[in-house]
Amino acid sequence: MTPTSLLIANRGEIAIRIIRAAAEMGIRTVAVFPDDDATSLHTRKADQTRRLSGAGAGAYLDGEQIIALAREAGCDAIHPGYGFLSESAAFARRCADAGITFVGPRAEILELFGDKVQARALAERCGVTILRGTSTATSLDDARQFFFSLGENASMMIKAVAGGGGRGMRAVSRAEEIDEAYKRCQSEARASFGNGDVYVEQLMPRARHIEVQIIGDGSGNVSHLWERECSIQRLNQKIVEVAPSPGLEPAIRDRLTAAAKPNKTRWRAFVARPALSGRSRRCSGRSWRDCKDCSWDHSRSGPPVRRD
Repeated sequence: MTPTSLLIANRGEIAIRIIRAAAEMGIRTVAVFPDDDATSLHTRKADQTRRLSGAGAGAYLDGEQIIALAREAGCDAIHPGYGFLSESAAFARRCADAGITFVGPRAEILELFGDKVQARALAERCGVTILRGTSTATSLDDARQFFFSLGENASMMIKAVAGGGGRGMRAVSRAEEIDEAYKRCQSEARASFGNGDVYVEQLMPRARHIEVQIIGDGSGNVSHLWERECSIQRLNQKIVEVAPSPGLEPAIRDRLTAAAKPNKTRWRAFVARPALSGRSRRCSGRSWRDCKDCSWDHSRSGPPVRRD
């Protein structure tokens, strides 16, 4: 069911984009802000605003306060944007308990993908190719054994089980590096995520970091949103994302998107008219290959691009 009133638990460009999309759908929007964001653009674009106590990023992480403000404003849904509370299973569960729709994955899905070992196991069960790695939280002795099992000139990556954002991970290319890297990863993981468990996997040198995101409507309809290139990084953290990925062979793109959404049905093309029109529509074609009369070009093997 489409919500009628949406609180946006974020700021900046993502809040603006959510506000625009909600306006196209006729959904009332409520922006939140601490005092140091009182003049931010998102507070002027939403239909209503509510003040958050606190300051800076911490204010947007106060889930209980955000739920209370959503109730006060009569909102039936909360959109977390990205970052902040968007991957918090506890917040998603609290929204459900409060009778408010969390615009995002269910709490159990967030918990599953917040555990990298469980996520790897799920990918393997779904037939997605993964690198060699350990299947549980890994001890230092097990990490050493795994490293030696890779053979000569191989490397491995130690990663936090609950990790993300480049924290709690180290590359190891020599046996004498294992102990220090393992301890550092555990320490960073515990400080960043409250969980010091780590696992290890084979390191693929000179790999490109390409992501395919998926979207579902909560009733079983799932599609992918094509790929984005995330290989430009510093300290294992993405600096620039480019979509579509430049120089990606069509055959590899097809394999990546098939792995992200492994079923026989290609995504049903849904494209937006130019933003000035303030409207969106569904293409007449049944797939990206046979749409001929909209303002987007679906003639290539990849995500549609504007003809103009």
